[in-house]
Amino acid sequence: MSQPIQHAQADEAVLIRAAQDGDMAAFEELVARHRDKAYARAFSILRNEDDALDVTQEAWVKIWQRLKQFHGDSSFATWVTRIVINLCLDQLRKQKRLQAESIEQLDEDAGGVERLMPAVILNPTERLERSELRRRIDEALAKMSVEHRTALVLHEFEELEYKEVARRMGCSIGTVMSRLFYARRKLAVLLAGLKREEFT
Repeated sequence: MSQPIQHAQADEAVLIRAAQDGDMAAFEELVARHRDKAYARAFSILRNEDDALDVTQEAWVKIWQRLKQFHGDSSFATWVTRIVINLCLDQLRKQKRLQAESIEQLDEDAGGVERLMPAVILNPTERLERSELRRRIDEALAKMSVEHRTALVLHEFEELEYKEVARRMGCSIGTVMSRLFYARRKLAVLLAGLKREEFT
């Protein structure tokens, strides 16, 4: 008879195998380790705390139901994030919240400022600046259309290829590239603003 596992100290692979065998305590430990990232990814797309919470909770139900389908082809975190993102996209389609952003206004605001993005260099006050940088990125995401924000999250943060982003969003690769172009420029505007404030 095998010894009971100490869930809090257990290796993730051990927890996954135990959870696949029906060990709810092992699954709860997996949830505890990954719920913050799962919620953060849902919120980065949906921009609504209640919606992000609902989607995350639905994701954990699906993850429990599909746990035996996880074979370790990717990391568990990647698998969880993929399920969360798919549910977010489903939610957006159901709510029909996709809205076009005014490209003309974006052009006027952005100019050629995307060239300034590499100039955002963290100096010895690194922790403070990283926190500020995260805040500015979050602000930029909140100001984008759902289409632009989702494309940026999937490609830049989840590192999905154009083809996969297009498949998930139900659009052409050219549309994805266009959305990413304008989303990056919007992000660059706020990051360039952060850089300018260092010298004021």
